[in-house]
Amino acid sequence: MAYEQVLLEKDGPAAVITLNRPDKLNAYTAVMGRELAEAVNACDADDEVRGIILTGAGKHFCAGADISDGAGAFDTKSGSGAKNFGKAGEGKPSNGAGFIGALYGCRKPIIAAFNGAAVGVGLTMALPTDIKIASEKAKFGFVFAQRGLPPEAGSAWFLPQLVGLPQALRWCMTGKVFDAAEALQGGLVSEVHSPEDLLPAAKRIVDDIARNTAPVSVALVRQLLWRFGPAAHPFDLLKVDGRFAMSLGASPDVKEGVTAFLEKRAPHFPGKVSTEMPAGYPWWED
Repeated sequence: MAYEQVLLEKDGPAAVITLNRPDKLNAYTAVMGRELAEAVNACDADDEVRGIILTGAGKHFCAGADISDGAGAFDTKSGSGAKNFGKAGEGKPSNGAGFIGALYGCRKPIIAAFNGAAVGVGLTMALPTDIKIASEKAKFGFVFAQRGLPPEAGSAWFLPQLVGLPQALRWCMTGKVFDAAEALQGGLVSEVHSPEDLLPAAKRIVDDIARNTAPVSVALVRQLLWRFGPAAHPFDLLKVDGRFAMSLGASPDVKEGVTAFLEKRAPHFPGKVSTEMPAGYPWWED
């Protein structure tokens, strides 16, 4: 499928989604958001894809919303904000809509590779990714309070889950722009690489996952941790994870995993997320 503002390319087990408006610092628009959701959903349905890498074209990841129209850039009533966010009052709020819903609901691991500036929505769009790595030249900023806006894209939920409430409050209340070293220290990213090694590092992560893990298991890991990690107690989780463990215990994936371990060889898991997710998945729709 051809896209206007993102690129989707496959490289072995990895699918690379690239935000592709380099002349505008990959600034976000509604078109980009829609195409990002479509690309993620396409990868989710493709059994050849074992991991998704999200990055930006050129020198930056995403410099935030497109404000090239000036002061009315966020005005969804009478200004130009409608092209970025839709018109005020249109539609109804939805649970997990758009690109956030696509990223959060995906069954494939997602790696954000921050190659440059990731600011505002250009940063919050990547919070639902699972592993975040950065170039030494990357810059980050939850700048909403400096623009008179609240944090959006579910970031007031995602960010504290990732870095803790005190760090989230500090970054969001000040709106400061910070470097990759601070992002690493604060827990936003797990690795910092030279610019030339960033994408290869992301592909190595996907390759490691593809060589050693079962796709169905990874899909369950992703959803169980994201959906139950913030829970106040483990008892709702215990109603779900035991059922899946028992269901998969007799599966070809488990038999292959155990056999490969005993034979000291690489596993070749046959299970496909497109057709072989266990009964009861997705449990949150019951």
